[in-house]
Amino acid sequence: MTEVNEAARTGGGPPRPGGWTRLVTARPRLSLLVALVLTALAVLAGSGVADRLGSGGWEDPAAESTYATKALEREFPGSQPNLLLLVDSGRASVDDPAVAAEARDLARRLATERGVTGVGSYWQADSSRAPALRAEDGHEALIAARITGDENAMGKTLDRIAPHYRGTHGPVRVKVGGIVAVRHEMQTIIKEDLTRAEMIALPITLVLLVMVFGSAIAAMLPLGVGIVAILGTNAVLRGLTSFTDVSVFALNLTTALGLGLAIDYALFIVRRYREELSTGADPLTAVGTTLRTAGRTVLFSALTVAVSLAAMMVFPQYFLRSFAYAGIAVVLLAAAAALILLPAALILLGHRVNSLDLRRLFRRDPKPSGAEGTAWGRAATLVMRRAPLFALGTTALLVLLGLPFLGVKFGTADDRQLPSGAESHVVQQHLRDGFPGTPGGGLEVLAEGRATENQYAAYKLQVAALSEVVRVDGPLVKGDTAYFTVQPKGEAVGTGAQRLVGDLRSLKAPFDTKVTGTAAVLVDSKHAIGERLPWAGAFIAVVTLLLVFLLTGSVLIPLQAVVLNALSLTAMFGAVVWVFQDGHLSGALGFTSPGSIETTLPVLMFCVAFGLSMDYGVFLLSRIKEEYDRTGDHREAVRHGLQRTGGLITAAAVILAVVMVAIGTSRVTNTKMLGLGIALAVLMDAMVVRSLLVPAIMRLTGRATWWAPAPLRRFHQRFGLSEGESVVPAKEKEKEKEAEAAGV
Repeated sequence: MTEVNEAARTGGGPPRPGGWTRLVTARPRLSLLVALVLTALAVLAGSGVADRLGSGGWEDPAAESTYATKALEREFPGSQPNLLLLVDSGRASVDDPAVAAEARDLARRLATERGVTGVGSYWQADSSRAPALRAEDGHEALIAARITGDENAMGKTLDRIAPHYRGTHGPVRVKVGGIVAVRHEMQTIIKEDLTRAEMIALPITLVLLVMVFGSAIAAMLPLGVGIVAILGTNAVLRGLTSFTDVSVFALNLTTALGLGLAIDYALFIVRRYREELSTGADPLTAVGTTLRTAGRTVLFSALTVAVSLAAMMVFPQYFLRSFAYAGIAVVLLAAAAALILLPAALILLGHRVNSLDLRRLFRRDPKPSGAEGTAWGRAATLVMRRAPLFALGTTALLVLLGLPFLGVKFGTADDRQLPSGAESHVVQQHLRDGFPGTPGGGLEVLAEGRATENQYAAYKLQVAALSEVVRVDGPLVKGDTAYFTVQPKGEAVGTGAQRLVGDLRSLKAPFDTKVTGTAAVLVDSKHAIGERLPWAGAFIAVVTLLLVFLLTGSVLIPLQAVVLNALSLTAMFGAVVWVFQDGHLSGALGFTSPGSIETTLPVLMFCVAFGLSMDYGVFLLSRIKEEYDRTGDHREAVRHGLQRTGGLITAAAVILAVVMVAIGTSRVTNTKMLGLGIALAVLMDAMVVRSLLVPAIMRLTGRATWWAPAPLRRFHQRFGLSEGESVVPAKEKEKEKEAEAAGV
């Protein structure tokens, strides 16, 4: 039996501590000691996790392009070079005898390196691809090779051999590039940037927390919860790398959500605990009331955020699945720390949670507790008085801000994610600007099955006749397997190249063909995401509707929550396209726009931002529901809910935005986009949707907001978990008063 029911039976007096309260407060010192030991073990278990994470994961492992890529790697390693040495001969020609001799020596040395195969170069007399490996100005050319193994093995091989080839060798100067170099440099930069982001975010967050709480003691509690969540998640990710691939980008989400959600949850719990203390409650009673109210809100919030992040498990790309692993782990750990460790700490602190109130240095007479949030109460009253105006105005504004997303162009993550001065970015830019057809940017057609030279020749003529084809090389035959290289017109992942993928796959041939290459990977990735996106959206919507119904007992509120949450994300998506695709503010923000958005990023940003929006939505709705259960007055409940949580939600949003902006200082464009985009979404949700749109819509829907058909009401009464201490519903209180007046 719940504590609330116990309170109702005892006539509304202070309830005796229930099972959960007794569990988490019975031996607080022991609880904190166990937590300290587990955190220390997590530090050991999670050490070195970044070195085991991958920097890819954007492709569909079951796609045709993935199969063809692996087959070509196995049968024709030279067809899939992932390491490029850009040989610059200065003022001399690459055909100068001294230059050619030095380049051939470099290629011979590279071929003897352990873990390197398929070495080829412009200076090989028998190379059919030699013209594509020479710059148009004749002063640069390429040595291409393939580093074997998984991502971690390739990174170690690159670290071992790159210093011996980078730099000046006789008459030539060498730069190291290729896919392996791009991904390895990206991984290194992300780790460095993450450390810098933490150094930026932690002190600013602490200052903001002190400003919010006043008490330096209270301000330290959310940081402690966040650190526990982050270290625990790193240990979880370290364990997962033994079974599956995990993206290095997931570390950014771990830090952001670990700090952000831990601060959200701790803010809500500590604020409610201090409210209870201000009414004269003793620490144990205050903790019990806090767990029954704010604790349940935290639990629901964690579940809704976890559901949004779990939707990424639907997709096959391990880049997206990694964020689900990291996100679910950090959310649950943050909630567990807030619901187990934080109450134990509050019991030990008691009234000392208000110690070291630094605001007294600037304000002699603190506001009485009843006056807290009055500005938010007045704002709610104003919004509800002009509800149609605010509802239409804010909706129109959000839709307008989202319009640029209608022009979104999807692409792949490449070297342009890196800073312009990064070596691998410089190499790839040289290839784009100075080499014919962008080496490595073409399509490969894998042909499997026995065929004659005439059949190969006939198929090659068919391919060459396609409108988007510039050149066809090959075939290179090995037994019953062969491959052709097809160079498309324009950009390697442009619309023409993507159309060419479909044309190649529709061609009839006397052997089995499979198409791979950058454009083919993009086409397959877009197909995989598009195919599973409705399932992910339906999963988020259905489970969110159910959870919000269990919290509120209303049919309309869950629908409002889903729609308004989705609407709050429009500004983020519009800004992503306007800034990161179209290149506005690229100079100020320090990135190079590739002219497209990586295919998986909008999915990731939607799931994360939707979950965080639900986090704030649950905080507000739970307090409105508590007040409505207590008074039965709909307008007063909305006003009271915003008054009691408006400042809290805004403070939490600002702190989380600071963390995300710190992540957004990354030199990797995708990480910058993720951090700045979610920071914008969080601020828009807290300051526009929760402050203006939600109270306006709830005023328009009136008491119908709380309607539910009888079967669902009975379902909620049996299975729902409402926040608050609604000892006796307001209507029943009125009936009791009428009965007393009548002398019954």
